[in-house]
Amino acid sequence: MPKIVNHEQYRKELLSKCFDLFAEKGYGSITMRNIAEGLGVSTGTLYHYFPSKRALFELMVEETVQENILIALALVEGKKTLQERLEAFADYIETHEETFIKQTYVWVDFFHNQDSKESQNNGLWKRIDARYQEAIDDMLGITDPVITDFIGSLIDGIILEKVWGNERICYREQLSLLGKMLTLYLEKTKV
Repeated sequence: MPKIVNHEQYRKELLSKCFDLFAEKGYGSITMRNIAEGLGVSTGTLYHYFPSKRALFELMVEETVQENILIALALVEGKKTLQERLEAFADYIETHEETFIKQTYVWVDFFHNQDSKESQNNGLWKRIDARYQEAIDDMLGITDPVITDFIGSLIDGIILEKVWGNERICYREQLSLLGKMLTLYLEKTKV
């Protein structure tokens, strides 16, 4: 009797294993053949699920972002105050710091290997940004896009500081301070 394969599940399994391959070799250096070898599948199998390295990469990014968001939302669930939610989120980032740093390297490498105009117009990054903004709204209850952009930029900046080796930066301290500042700001701007 032929083996029944859940193609969607198998595709997701392949994607979940690709992140470390891209982190190890870099987007510009890795080939579909390298990826297939790293996954232990044939190149034909890989092309069956992903028409190109770029398509595979973009789907991997979307899956990674979705997973990060679901985990973060679950961690802040039940936290009553903005301060508690930001501190829980900081703990999540700190616990998974290595992954977030690798993710930063992988994304920057991808952009480095693309035409700058093409990268700016790429719908993937607009979708990712929209998902992160929606997640910040859901996690923190803040719907002002200027504030959610600020929060996202601050978190990206903290991760970049860690990439650069700044050991003085602590996620919890930075996001705790942000929570205090936002709480005061939001109280003053209530109508």
